[in-house]
Amino acid sequence: MNISVELTLTPLKNDFETPIKAFIKSLRSGGFTILENPLSTQIYGDYDRLMHFLTDEIRAIFEAEEAVVLTLKIVKGDRSAYVPSF
Repeated sequence: MNISVELTLTPLKNDFETPIKAFIKSLRSGGFTILENPLSTQIYGDYDRLMHFLTDEIRAIFEAEEAVVLTLKIVKGDRSAYVPSF
């Protein structure tokens, strides 16, 4: 089963760009389809593989940062090819 995951990382400190960029670079290393925009990062793939990968990546950023918020949305299905029809 494929899933689509949207992640928004919000470090609670003045230098917020450095950990966000590091998190996105680590997500890119997973071999999944990734789409990025200024507000969030979307990652697409097989449920079991992607959730295992994200568990490790989330743990790593939580251990690296003193205070951080991660907003996560999960949708069943691969929505990477979605094109609005309106």
